[in-house]
Amino acid sequence: MTSSNTHADLPDSAISSLFNAEDTALLLVDHQPQMIFGARSSTDPQALVNNVAALAKLAKLYELPTVLTSISAETFGGALIPEITRVLPEIDVIDRSHINAWQDGTFRAAVEATGRRRLLIAGLWTEVCLTFPALSAVEAGYEVFAVVDASAGSSTAAHDAAIIRMTQKGVVPVSTASVISELQRDWARTETYGPVNDIIRDHMGAWGQGVNYVTSGFVKG
Repeated sequence: MTSSNTHADLPDSAISSLFNAEDTALLLVDHQPQMIFGARSSTDPQALVNNVAALAKLAKLYELPTVLTSISAETFGGALIPEITRVLPEIDVIDRSHINAWQDGTFRAAVEATGRRRLLIAGLWTEVCLTFPALSAVEAGYEVFAVVDASAGSSTAAHDAAIIRMTQKGVVPVSTASVISELQRDWARTETYGPVNDIIRDHMGAWGQGVNYVTSGFVKG
């Protein structure tokens, strides 16, 4: 008797614990100059901006429905950073006065209009502008993933406490690197392989330098 391998590759949809480009929307909350000025949990503000820019580019590449919002842009926070709006110029930024974005009807309607029940959220500051809508979305029945390195708190203690608070209510903390891998899933997907590696090269530090090294010709097959 001969044996054969009957274990076929699994489609993304067969692994329900991971999100994918077909079931997920991205929410970017209050990435504004005034909030970045006060962010103290990130040791490198440029890394924070890089991660947010990477998320915007990932949304563009994988066609994730995206909602952008700012708070009191003209009177306090300033405009959403151009690293987001240059990548997604077709998306109107919802400016609001509610501290909790979820309480703003226009924001909530935009989230509902995506038709997605899984939400990737990043925001400034972690303990307020990320935590409040994340908890509210969970309460409304959404599955929420908080991108913690594209968010920052007013202090490390505040950031860490906010993550604990969110996870206790079911929010799942993720990183920008894990988001990249979870969306791509398979390096044999040639339609996104090149563009996602461009994002990694431009925004992901050491990982990006690894891509540069491999593609520079120093590594021979």
